[in-house]
Amino acid sequence: MAKQTTQPQTKRQRQHGRREEQRRNRERQQREQRNRWYIIGGTILVAVLIIAGIVYGVTRNNQNQASNNSSTSSTNNASTTNPAYAAVNGITCDAQEQLNYHIHAHLSVYIDGQPVAIPQNIGIASDGSCIYWLHTHDTTGLLHIESPTTKTYTLGDFFTVWQQRFSSLGYPAQLKQNTGWKIYVDGKEYTGDFHDIKLGAHSLITMGYNSPNMQPDTTYNWGDN
Repeated sequence: MAKQTTQPQTKRQRQHGRREEQRRNRERQQREQRNRWYIIGGTILVAVLIIAGIVYGVTRNNQNQASNNSSTSSTNNASTTNPAYAAVNGITCDAQEQLNYHIHAHLSVYIDGQPVAIPQNIGIASDGSCIYWLHTHDTTGLLHIESPTTKTYTLGDFFTVWQQRFSSLGYPAQLKQNTGWKIYVDGKEYTGDFHDIKLGAHSLITMGYNSPNMQPDTTYNWGDN
């Protein structure tokens, strides 16, 4: 068998081989540099997105707080419509009715066996300059709860408005007594403090002082109320 021999590379071949190796090294270095820039760029992009998200969140939170403060300030300032009618239990006397939360309840009061009419315009300034969130428009016993926000109000809140700001409308002395009353809510006897009775939508409240023969309200013609 003939023995194979390897021909030595010529000078030109060796130069060509070096150029190829240099070219491959340059391409590898370029790829590594691109990859490094990709990593750096991606890291910067993620950081920018995180910072933007934080800034957006802080901005929105500040805007919400400013809006809430503005709303609260507006509500509080409304009570200065007439200095003679200051806030009662956080319930202000506003220049206009607040209708965001608007419900009605009904109150019947008996004293010594006789029905007592609930005066009209409890909670409404005599000069019409402002109106409390709890008020009456007539003598039917219909209580209007008209508030800027949904909130649970009590019969005690209404009585406080009546006693502190509208006592001239005949606030009964018996309502200052915690004993001697028979109370019904929606036709069922109530044994707690009547000041704590919640004013719910279409609640029927019947109160009797020294009135053993009174009948609790179980129905009422609400009409459009």
